[in-house]
Amino acid sequence: MDARAIIGWNLRRLRVAQGLSQERLALAAGIDRAYVGRVERGSENVTVDTLAAIARALAVPVADLFVAPEPGTERPAPLKAGRKPVR
Repeated sequence: MDARAIIGWNLRRLRVAQGLSQERLALAAGIDRAYVGRVERGSENVTVDTLAAIARALAVPVADLFVAPEPGTERPAPLKAGRKPVR
């Protein structure tokens, strides 16, 4: 797995674990929502500044975005589609 794929994998894993949509993460990080999707798919060559902004928005160290998944680990599941219920 190349570096872009590892970053995308971890970005999606961390984002979904926190229950954040791509749009909410993008807003918190000050980047475009479509850009978040491209990073998750591994099709963007992300800058260090953008990685730092994403890590800040997720409240994790930047290093967490570089951890290679164990062989055989399933791809992180997406969030359930639709709006969240009002509390």
